Amino acid sequence: MSLIANLNKMFDSRIRLGIMSILSVNDSADFNTIKELLELTDGNLASHLKALENADYIKSIKQFIARKPNTSYQITHTGKNAFNEHLDALEKLIK
Repeated sequence: MSLIANLNKMFDSRIRLGIMSILSVNDSADFNTIKELLELTDGNLASHLKALENADYIKSIKQFIARKPNTSYQITHTGKNAFNEHLDALEKLIK
């Protein structure tokens, strides 16, 4: 079996890896927080969030805070499992 067989292509992108890292250690994070932490533009972040959402790895929660729209994101059960498998594969590759 290949050393890289269990690496998930969805996490090849450093941005998606960063998003999943943030969401795996926090209950949720809003768009602006993720944008600031990863130093991304709105459009760049939005496209990566959409890809992860389409894969059912994260889900968005839309709400209003002080009359302003706010979108936060949470990792899904599917996303947590996929991310953990990817991290395990990375560890095996490094060892």
